[in-house]
Amino acid sequence: MSTEESQDDSPEEEDLQYFVRIGGADLDGTKTVERSLSELDGIGTRTARLVAEKADVDKNATFGLLDEDDLDAVVDIAENLEDHVPSWMTNRQNDFYSGETTHLVGTDVNEKRRHDINRMKIIESYKGVRHKRGQKVRGQRTKSTGRSEGTIGVNVEEIREEMAEEEAAGDEE
Repeated sequence: MSTEESQDDSPEEEDLQYFVRIGGADLDGTKTVERSLSELDGIGTRTARLVAEKADVDKNATFGLLDEDDLDAVVDIAENLEDHVPSWMTNRQNDFYSGETTHLVGTDVNEKRRHDINRMKIIESYKGVRHKRGQKVRGQRTKSTGRSEGTIGVNVEEIREEMAEEEAAGDEE
């Protein structure tokens, strides 16, 4: 009997999409619209709220239970965000090559970041040189942090071992 009752209670779970694909990434359909969108690279909580508002969707609704029309609206707005928000809210203003203002989402964010870092390395700008050397780039202090070498300071155990070896070599003579 319990299996029959659970089948009657599960029409919502049958319609649930566990994964929703946006911008080359799979989003969790079991979470709310706001939380699921904010897990996507290039979209934070503020932008996720704005996308839900522009798509006329409740931000607290379960993302996988939305109708196809609502899902399509959310996907369209998330992928073409530069058409729906002011230019100051986009994450790629005045692109170096095209001069356009766009908003990158998903795997495009990491790809463009790597491309920009490689361009800085090639032209040997200050930031590019710091990237090449593996040093801090954004003005952080480097006197005591960011060291890439092994041990810092005195290794007492190593000194004791050397002294013991010297004593053993001195006793043998």
